[in-house]
Amino acid sequence: MLLYNVTVTIDLDVHEDWVRWMRETHIPDVMTTGMFLSYRMCRLTGHDHADSEIYTMQYLVKDMAHLVRYQEEFAPELQRQHSERYQGKYAAFRTVMELLDHNERL
Repeated sequence: MLLYNVTVTIDLDVHEDWVRWMRETHIPDVMTTGMFLSYRMCRLTGHDHADSEIYTMQYLVKDMAHLVRYQEEFAPELQRQHSERYQGKYAAFRTVMELLDHNERL
């Protein structure tokens, strides 16, 4: 199992709209691809940027084949939509982590 982690720093002037759009549109579109098993959206706390918020979206993916398929077939269009909507208002980077162990109890 892998975690596909997307970290986004978003300007405060579009922050509320961005959170709503991520919850109502972007994340559902990502999950509809069928490439991910689950996701979580987290907000970083304790950072000292007065003009932005930082979020991570963590998508659980079965294996590298599913992630590569997502990156090749679906990500370009989804990232284009995000970029067009929030151009100049965000910075993003992506990482892939191997999930070694977990125990979730929410």
